[in-house]
Amino acid sequence: MRPALSLSLAAWLLAALPVVQAADAAAPKPLVYCTDASPEGFDPGLWDSASTNNVNNQMFQGLVRFERGGTALQPALATAWTISPDARVFTFTLREHVRFHTRPWFTPTRPMNADDVLFTFGRFLDREHPFNKAFPANFIYPQNLGLAKAITKMEKLDDRTVRFTLAQPNVTFVTWFAMAFAGIQSAEYGAQLLREGKAAQINRLPIGTGPYRFRSYAKDDVVRMEANPDYWGEPQKTQKLIFTISREAAVRVQKLLAGECQITSPLRDIDVAAIDRHRERIRLEKIQALNISYLSFNLRKPPTDNRLVREALDIAVDRDAIFRALFPRGDAMQAVNPFPPAIPGYNRALKNEYDPERAKALLRQAGFPDGLDIDLWALPVTRPTNPNGQLMAQLIQQDWARIGVRAQIRTYEWGEYLKRANAGEHSVYMSGWSGESGDADDFLTPNLSCATNKSGVKFCNAEFERLIDAARATPDQARRIALYEQAQVIFKRERPWITMAHSTVYIPTSKDLRGFRMQPNGGVVFENVYRE
Repeated sequence: MRPALSLSLAAWLLAALPVVQAADAAAPKPLVYCTDASPEGFDPGLWDSASTNNVNNQMFQGLVRFERGGTALQPALATAWTISPDARVFTFTLREHVRFHTRPWFTPTRPMNADDVLFTFGRFLDREHPFNKAFPANFIYPQNLGLAKAITKMEKLDDRTVRFTLAQPNVTFVTWFAMAFAGIQSAEYGAQLLREGKAAQINRLPIGTGPYRFRSYAKDDVVRMEANPDYWGEPQKTQKLIFTISREAAVRVQKLLAGECQITSPLRDIDVAAIDRHRERIRLEKIQALNISYLSFNLRKPPTDNRLVREALDIAVDRDAIFRALFPRGDAMQAVNPFPPAIPGYNRALKNEYDPERAKALLRQAGFPDGLDIDLWALPVTRPTNPNGQLMAQLIQQDWARIGVRAQIRTYEWGEYLKRANAGEHSVYMSGWSGESGDADDFLTPNLSCATNKSGVKFCNAEFERLIDAARATPDQARRIALYEQAQVIFKRERPWITMAHSTVYIPTSKDLRGFRMQPNGGVVFENVYRE
């Protein structure tokens, strides 16, 4: 009987083999994104860098969101909202049956409700909030928006209704709830962390409502997420979402071509040609993004606290030469104003200037006839608007040397770079911004309002402030445009920045990726994105 039994078993195994192979072929494929920098943390309110937002946006959601690939607002954790005629009272109706993530460190006992909204925004508005006492935090974006002064009252009308009352009218206020910082946190989770004395864990072990939930993070290596089985939206076809961290742009391209990732952070100009040679298996997505790169002056300490010095350093920069070196494809445009020309309110009458001789005269007028010494910080990560911070710094260093300015180039690891710049250790540092809403206020208020200037390092100008406040308060589009145009005249006169570039953003993906759409700010959203 043994031979017969053996033949029968072998026949069964052979018959079953194609079924197993078919099941393997049908199994959901993991989605790997090659990113350019490590996340600073996992509490959305604490951070405003693109790399960190890209991670947190997969796990957290706001009351509203921007449409995929656009700037129109759509319902998210709120299904509806009303705005008072004077644009001061905003009432949100919350979505029912939304559950926070269940993880080994937290199990929710109820759906999301108004308490969670109050907990999330209470941390931004009240320094004496119990959670802030347990975990002191600097909420960069809410602070730069002046959120604590803008909101005079936040009310829970019932479990599904929240009302915000503002000190002044603000026609852009609803868009703030679609920003990355406004991802709703669980009040239950916050209370648990307080009881356990682990408040700081909110930045390490996140709990959101998004389509993906946190699994693990190996510092400077990989973030692992998995599909949220309790998601209120469509079930995700991608079960494993992985962010691998590769600081070198060339390495990210190599990993894409080797099939180690299916999508990367935006390409440098010089990498586009390399990808073009592999069009049979790589798709190249592009968008004229709402972005800007710039050099920001320290307005608190000499010599960059002197407007004449800032103007001299600005007009000594040969942007044409820099663009030939950094943007050989010609897909970037020189930035003149603090936001790109596609945004309503752009002042087309203003221009950049390149005049080394006048720059020397300005330095003499400022009291520096023999030039001066200064430090120049080079961006340590690649960005579409600044693909090579070290090269940009070297070219600017040469330009400034022609007018007697001796620049010492410095740089740091990305997290350290941001920390030191926020502390005001620099004279001039490279930075950038990507807008989400398509509104001028999305560039001006978070970067150039007095709310951003707690330490005196950044720009604060009463006349400029009055104009952007008035623009934010008026629903009259023609009036808003006129106010923004006037504000840009002041910006150009005061020169808090050396404006550099607005760029096209290129993101390469494998041909088997489905459902991906580029965002106007160059960010990535992987909800309903999968591999065939």
